[in-house]
Amino acid sequence: MSETTAPLLVVTGGAGRIATFYRRWLAGEEDGAPATSNWRLRLVDVREPSANRPDDEVIAGPDADMSDLANVERAVAGAHTVLHLAADPSPRADFYESLLDRNIKATYNVVHASVAAGVRRVVFASSVNAVNGYAASRQSRASDVPFPGNVYGASKAWGEAVCAAYVAQSAGSFSAIAIRIGGVTARDSVNLEVSAEMQALRVTYHDLARLFDACVNGAPDVTFAVVNGISNNRYLRMDLEETRQLVGYHPEDDAFALAEANAKRVGHV
Repeated sequence: MSETTAPLLVVTGGAGRIATFYRRWLAGEEDGAPATSNWRLRLVDVREPSANRPDDEVIAGPDADMSDLANVERAVAGAHTVLHLAADPSPRADFYESLLDRNIKATYNVVHASVAAGVRRVVFASSVNAVNGYAASRQSRASDVPFPGNVYGASKAWGEAVCAAYVAQSAGSFSAIAIRIGGVTARDSVNLEVSAEMQALRVTYHDLARLFDACVNGAPDVTFAVVNGISNNRYLRMDLEETRQLVGYHPEDDAFALAEANAKRVGHV
């Protein structure tokens, strides 16, 4: 597919650590990444993204404030798909000082503007915090209704609901997938110093990129879905069977095995 005809993927939060890895993945610069990508990228972030490819479009600074609907309308214009990563990611974030604008208004604006602009799909970065009110002894399924354990998680549950509402109103012209993302960690940073419960929630950047690919490139018959975003860990705090079936996600990493291998590499075991 030529550069002039390649579909446009808008990535909000384009300067963040997850987006930065995914840009490298799409460029084929990471181990296991596909050799080529058919997407043109538009990166949207209040910060200037680093190491952009020459063909990447960038919207940065005040024009990237997602709480302003007019900014978002310009950001998603002409897009085929939007990967909405922009948010305050802190479980301790204050509602009025941050979450209202960055997680509530911004997510509404992205979904609303995307539907108005004819975007085919929004992939929304939800969080395990949307369901961390359930007991730790209970394995979470992607089909579980939200039960957030903090207000940040409630803002992610709100995002899932907004996606669902617009899909319901769109008569098949718009689709959305919400990913309940676990603890994102580089492969070589996984260690034995955290609890088994936390290890079971890990997702490596590599596996998360695979899940993004599955949601962005595939699953054409999915209109709305919530999927779980963790690696193929020895113990799965979040079940992956529904995610595998819905979007064809095939994670390759195991946080427990990575932690053990990393410990041996540095001589801790």
